[in-house]
Amino acid sequence: MKRLAGKVVIITGAGKGLGKAFALRFADEGARLVLVTRKDMDGLKKTAEEVTAKGADCIFFQADVTKLDDMQKVADETAKKFGRIDVLVNNAAYYFGVERRPFHAIPPEEWDLMMSINVKGPWICARTVFPHMKAQGKGKIINLTSEVFFTGSNGFVHYVASKGGVVGLTRALAAELGPDNITVNAVAPGFTDTEASRTIADVAKYDTSKTPLRRLGTAEDIVGAVIFLASDDADFITGEIILVDGGRAMH
Repeated sequence: MKRLAGKVVIITGAGKGLGKAFALRFADEGARLVLVTRKDMDGLKKTAEEVTAKGADCIFFQADVTKLDDMQKVADETAKKFGRIDVLVNNAAYYFGVERRPFHAIPPEEWDLMMSINVKGPWICARTVFPHMKAQGKGKIINLTSEVFFTGSNGFVHYVASKGGVVGLTRALAAELGPDNITVNAVAPGFTDTEASRTIADVAKYDTSKTPLRRLGTAEDIVGAVIFLASDDADFITGEIILVDGGRAMH
């Protein structure tokens, strides 16, 4: 039996990397998909083609998660098409090609962009799906934070701070939305071999000696935790942060 048969799932940042991996697995589990990207439309169309080939119903949008009007349209069109919104996966983030620099060398405009996409974006997306989830009496919001919240990361202070913001957002929303039977959780991947990660580091040289499982994570390693949190098996879990990093940062 497919764990998410008929569920309607919105995934942001679905053009490549983790977002694409999530979409493919949700399709395998029977979900109906709504895929979103800000600029990677070629990638998004390929993702849509692949999930459709798996038999999944799918629609997609070019939308900016930091713009309320854009995401309101996504939520409203989703509800119009499918009649409900069951799951939101807040995956979109500013990470691709970010240059490591000392904290005092980060341009203020880059700091602002990081906070806008990584923290404001999930807040905007949550507020647009909330009325639909409340009306139907249930919903799941899954945010993507990072292992770096627990460990820090040299030269990446704005990214670390933004992912700390996601943890705070997750816990605050969980407390506020719990009475409406909406769970809010987060998954914190360790350094993962994706297209974006390859723009900021040589993944072949990543030191896995401090990782008990002694290997680098892959996008497919992260998917299971997200599927679990989206499923009915996680109905009584909210406000939690699940580390998926091979044991590198135990919490």
